[in-house]
Amino acid sequence: MKVYWKKYVLQFGFPAGTSRGVLHTKDTWFLIGEHLDKVFYGECGPLKGLSPDDTPDFEEKLSAVCHHIHQRSLPAWETDAFVESLIPELDLTSFPSIVMGLETLHHDFLTGGQRIIYRTPFTTQGFAIPINGLVWMNEAEQMLAQALQKIKAGFSCIKIKVGAIDFEKECWVLQELRDRYSEQEVTLRLDANGAFTEANVWERLERLSMYDIHSIEQPIQPGQGEIMRSLCKDAPIDIALDEELIGIHHREAKQNLLEALHPSYIILKPTLLGGFGACSEWIELAEHRGIEWWITSALESNIGLNAITQYTSTYRVHVPQGLGTGSLYLNNIPSPLEVVNGTIRYSKNESWDYNMLNN
Repeated sequence: MKVYWKKYVLQFGFPAGTSRGVLHTKDTWFLIGEHLDKVFYGECGPLKGLSPDDTPDFEEKLSAVCHHIHQRSLPAWETDAFVESLIPELDLTSFPSIVMGLETLHHDFLTGGQRIIYRTPFTTQGFAIPINGLVWMNEAEQMLAQALQKIKAGFSCIKIKVGAIDFEKECWVLQELRDRYSEQEVTLRLDANGAFTEANVWERLERLSMYDIHSIEQPIQPGQGEIMRSLCKDAPIDIALDEELIGIHHREAKQNLLEALHPSYIILKPTLLGGFGACSEWIELAEHRGIEWWITSALESNIGLNAITQYTSTYRVHVPQGLGTGSLYLNNIPSPLEVVNGTIRYSKNESWDYNMLNN
C-alpha cells in the first residue's frame, strides 16, 4: 500500500465570523492510499489555535505516519484493529485529527474505495439525518437574515454563534426570531466558544434565557471547573460542553470530567477528540450518566464530513446534528452529500469528483 499526504487550502465563500476571529481559509491535509487500481482517502483537519495537533511538527508527524504504515503488510490493513494498534506505536494520542484521518482511510480501504465508511441505511437507503442550520457571526442584521434564510430552507433548529459583537445586538437578533417563531416552531441553540467571563456569564445567561434557548455551548473558556460545575447545575440555560472535552484522552479522565460537571449535553467533534473510537467512548460514558450528545463537524472538507456523517448514522439520533458545513467552501470536493429541508443525505444520483485535488 502506497500512502502519502497532500495539503489542501479550503476557501470560505464568505468571511466566517467566530469569537476567535474571522476565517477566510482553512488548511487541511488528505491522507491518500493507493493499492492496485484503487485510491483511498482520509482527512486530517486540525483547527488552528484549538486542536491539540495544531503544532509546527504536524507535517513531519504525518510523513512519519505515512512511512510507517506504508511498510505494514496488507494483512495488517485488513484487521479491524489496525488503526487502534497504530495509536500507541506512533504516539498519536496528541494528534487526534491524524487518528481520524487514518480511521477514514482504513474504513475506505476495507470497503474497496467506495467512500462507504460505515454501511448503514444512510448510504444504502437514502435515510436522512436532521441537522441544525448554522448562523455565523456578522453584523446583527446579517445574522438575522442568515437565520431567516435557514428557516425558509427548512431548518427547524438554528445554531447561532454569539460573543463577538455587541451583546445587545445579539439579543436583538434573538428577539426578532422569537417574535416570528415560537420555541415549538424553531429551536435556538447558541455557541459562545468560551466568550463569556466569570464576571458576566450569569447575567448574560439570565438575559439569553428570555428567548427560550435550547442550550448554549461552552459559555466560558475550558478549565474553569468550579464555575462550569455551577453553570451546569444552576444556569437558566442548559449547558453543552465542547472545547472542555478537547485534550482528554483516557477513559478515567473522561469519567471524572462528566461526573464532576454533569452537563446537559456534550458536543462531539471526531477531528478534535481523537476519531470515532474516542467519540464512541464519550457517548457510552455520557449515556450511562443520562447526558445527551450530538456530533458536529469541525470545518472539514466533504471527505471528512462524509466520514463523520456516516459515523453519526450508526446511532439512532433524536436531535439535529451539526453536520451542515459542506456548503461553506468555494473549492470543496464535490460529493454525494446534500442538504435538503434541514437534513443531510447521501444521494445516489451524485458522485465524487477529485479533480480539484490535482490542481
